[in-house]
Order: sequence, then structure tokens, then C-alpha cells
Amino acid sequence: MSALVKSLQPGGVFTVNAPGTTVVQSNWKHWPCLFPQHGSGRKHERAIVLEPWQVDVVTAFPGAFLRGLFHSDGSRVNNWATRMVDGEKRRYDYPRWQFSNRSDDIIDLCCWALDLAYVDWRQSGPWTVSVSRKEAVARLDALIGPKC
Repeated sequence: MSALVKSLQPGGVFTVNAPGTTVVQSNWKHWPCLFPQHGSGRKHERAIVLEPWQVDVVTAFPGAFLRGLFHSDGSRVNNWATRMVDGEKRRYDYPRWQFSNRSDDIIDLCCWALDLAYVDWRQSGPWTVSVSRKEAVARLDALIGPKC
């Protein structure tokens, strides 16, 4: 990761090793040019809109975008449901991905990227997107990998 950051901003890149992770830090006045969504104030109270070049990148690589979203604000959980089968109540357990964010713009971007990646989803609450169908969970698993 530090090599990638250095390729964008040579010099002034610092790494700190910690148990299970490496922190990469760079102080550069032009980071907001690359990531204009990072502005002042709470993200759910301001517009989060991708620049046209960012739309092109996400359209070409929706899996990478989804990986960032789900690794930061998502979870992969085991869900369960009960059904009556032959007069008997049975419990079924199944894996499911959930993404939660208070920003309507970020929720919309997540749903858009899921559509681009052909992953079935539904909005299970005002701030939550769920991926529950077996094929969709497998597709998302393959796209984004395990959450660390």
C-alpha cells in the first residue's frame, strides 16, 4: 500500500507496523483533489457524489469499490429463519452480508455498485442494505473476500 501512495505522492509517506496491520500515513495538500468526498462535517449531512472519473473507475471495477464499502461499514453474519415443514417448525441458518450507513448518498452508491456487479440486494431498513440470496452471497464473497 505504501508503494501505491508513494506513486501518487512521492516523499512524505510514513508507515507504522502494529499487531495485525500496517498504518500508512501521508500528509499532502492535494489528497482532497483525488478524494473530493472528504470534506468538512458529517458525511451523512453533506452530499457524497463521485466525480465523473471516479464513476468510470467504479464502473470498471465495482468489486474493489464494494470491498472498500463492506470492509469499512459492512458485516458478514449468519442469519436464520424458521419455516413450517410437514407441520414441524424448522430453523435454517444461512450467511448474509449487510451494509449500514446513515448517508443516503453512500447507500445509493452501494446499491448502484451491487447492480453493476450483478449482486441481488434489498434494502432491509432505512440505513441497511442486505445481500441474502445464496448466489448473491457467493458472488459478493468472491468479489470482496473475507472481512478482516
